Amino acid sequence: MIKNYLKIAWRNILNNKVYSALNIVGLAAGMAVALLIALWVVDEYSYDKFLPDYKSLYQVELNFTDPHEGEHTQQAVSLPIADVLRKEYPEVKYVAETDWMGQHDLLVGTKKLYMNGAAIGSDFLKMFQYPLIKGNKNDVLKDPFSIVLTESTAKALFGNADPMSKLVKIDNKYTLKVTGIMNDIPKNSTLQFNYLMPFSFNEATQDWMKTARTTYYNNSFQIFVQLKSGVDYAKLAPKIKNIVYNGGPKMRPVKPVVLLHPVVDWHLYSDFKNGKEAGGFIDYVRMFSIIGILVLLIACINFMNLSTARSEKRAREVGVRKAIGSQRKDLIFQFLIESVLITFIAFLFAVLFTQLALPSFNTLTGGDVRIPYSNTLFWIIMLLYVLFTGLLAGSRPAFYLSSFNPVKVLKGTIQVGKAAALPRKILVVVQFSCSIALIISTVIVYQQIQYAKDRPTGYSADRLVSTDMSDDLNNHYDALKNDLLATGSVESVARSSSPITGVYWHTGIEKWPGQGVGELGINVGAVSVSDSYFKTVGMKLAEGRDFLTNWSADTSNIIINEAAARRMGLKEPINQLITFDGINGQAKIVGVVKDALMESPFTPVEPTVFVHGRGSNFAIYRLSQGVNTHEVIEKIGKIFDKYNPAYPFSYRFVDDEYNSKFNLEVLVGKLAGVFAGLAIFISCLGLFGLAAYVAEQRTKEIGIRKVLGASIAQVWLLLSKDFIILVVISCVIASPVALYFLSGWLRKYDYRITIGPGVFVLAAIVALIITVLTISFQAIKAALSNPVKSLRSE
Repeated sequence: MIKNYLKIAWRNILNNKVYSALNIVGLAAGMAVALLIALWVVDEYSYDKFLPDYKSLYQVELNFTDPHEGEHTQQAVSLPIADVLRKEYPEVKYVAETDWMGQHDLLVGTKKLYMNGAAIGSDFLKMFQYPLIKGNKNDVLKDPFSIVLTESTAKALFGNADPMSKLVKIDNKYTLKVTGIMNDIPKNSTLQFNYLMPFSFNEATQDWMKTARTTYYNNSFQIFVQLKSGVDYAKLAPKIKNIVYNGGPKMRPVKPVVLLHPVVDWHLYSDFKNGKEAGGFIDYVRMFSIIGILVLLIACINFMNLSTARSEKRAREVGVRKAIGSQRKDLIFQFLIESVLITFIAFLFAVLFTQLALPSFNTLTGGDVRIPYSNTLFWIIMLLYVLFTGLLAGSRPAFYLSSFNPVKVLKGTIQVGKAAALPRKILVVVQFSCSIALIISTVIVYQQIQYAKDRPTGYSADRLVSTDMSDDLNNHYDALKNDLLATGSVESVARSSSPITGVYWHTGIEKWPGQGVGELGINVGAVSVSDSYFKTVGMKLAEGRDFLTNWSADTSNIIINEAAARRMGLKEPINQLITFDGINGQAKIVGVVKDALMESPFTPVEPTVFVHGRGSNFAIYRLSQGVNTHEVIEKIGKIFDKYNPAYPFSYRFVDDEYNSKFNLEVLVGKLAGVFAGLAIFISCLGLFGLAAYVAEQRTKEIGIRKVLGASIAQVWLLLSKDFIILVVISCVIASPVALYFLSGWLRKYDYRITIGPGVFVLAAIVALIITVLTISFQAIKAALSNPVKSLRSE
């Protein structure tokens, strides 16, 4: 029986090649989109879940309260928290402190690598059980001057030689012994590093850390904890929340609250609002999951419409089969078998399309999504996926076609086309409503990105370059600066503790003139800069003066930005004295610089204080106009090598760093655009098939109209107007739905566009043009046909 059903289904596919091809291509495209998005979603949800004890791992974070800015959550915490958690809370199994996993120079012979690494507490590898190839996790970093390398880092430094017990020089200052080799960190790990050092190494080599164990105000570290089996964090949370408040009286004005952020939420739930999780990348994962379902639904609607549209051709088949004894359930089963067969063929093409799209998709998303061909569970899910899609797509045609009355069908009195018209029109409206909503979304995302990109930055990124500074470069800064300027290819040079596109140091202003009674301190960004900083980056002074060349003359002076002046309510800030935690004693304001976008381009400029410092993390220099960039970079690279021979020369253009701030929004825009295009393509396949069917059904009517004098334009309008009306209705439905969801998406940005009517008009015009182009081929073909051929059978 099943064999006969499959034979009949296969013959029907071959006998209706055009409609079968439209169904298969449409379904394949929809299934490919859904499969691609599903693989991506699974990959995003897999982050950090390869760790054996991931359910009990947390990061310590802090909530602060500002009367003007509300609650603020940060990952940077102080070391005393770690000691208290170890000693006073039996619910805690392990505690590990780390630095911020920055870049350091690794030197072995003539091989120089500048790579990302971490200084970790002794319990880190007991908590985060990254597999070790060589070494024991319990004592691998017991010696402060030891290092564990990832497999690829070890190979880059030592080639095929055994790296164990070999020596590695770090930052051209200290020698570390290799005590372990670990597997490369998986891409779906939130923490990424190429090597690990003991946290005790930092404590032994950095003087400023000697007091870090005793002060709650030095929030410069990360702390991770693992809870014991069976411990409920909800019960532990009220016990630990006041650790900083009780231990650090200086912090009490900002009402610090200690909380734990579970590892399973790091990747997808990274945003906090008013001290609580408020989403993050999960919002985009959900959004594209919905898009995947919508595109698949559009493809299924195509199948339904094309199948029911051609029901008249199969009406007599149904009538004959019912007349000779077939029951309705047999016919339903037959049509569902046919649908599943078409879906299976479409699935094979979908897998091919997905495999071809994956390299470009991974390049776009920066992921490593793959089809797990060897995974049995994957194929079981895919089998269910094919069955579900086939049954969904074939359900309406099966129940509709099997309902025909055999007597009416065989007498030729049934009008199946009209009976199917209204549901078919409703499905077309649903289909195009989804497609038009995606078009509107794509345009809005693009407008938001451009709006933020066009926002004045407050500095000039043109030809501005930044290079990480080492101790050697800081010690020879004046000579480095003079040599760079002497090339004639560099206009200006400065140094800074933060890049132009970020602020790495946050601290507080405790007291200022006009401070209200009981008013809390202000959390501000702080940047240590050289005297030529503002000139080099192109920031303009609103009032006052720049820092003097003589560093010692400005050790107690600061420059603030306009946002800081507004926040303190200073109408005449020059020469005012404030208590600033970055300077011992009182600091005098000698200048006010215009606001610059040093962090997110979507948020207001934060209050920032600039101090005149000598040490720095970054050299910033502007290339001269009209120079050959490649030649200049090669020339200045030799100068950096001269003063920094142990480090590989690296550089970054500031405009590239600024543009990287839009990576997520650009990704969303591109993906939305691609999926909107595919949704329209699939919808147009269905529209093309329906237009062909309508033209075929009305062949004799068109012939009569042409004999009576109808023009090509009149025939085109006759066949096109119904479809155009349906698309107009779709525009009316899609616009408010898209407006509702996009308004919610835009609310997450402080600096955002206002949605105007233009985008909805544009989307409607685009949809109508595409519709007209799609159906015009069939309409004009019918209008140009010879009426004699269509009427001679009468």
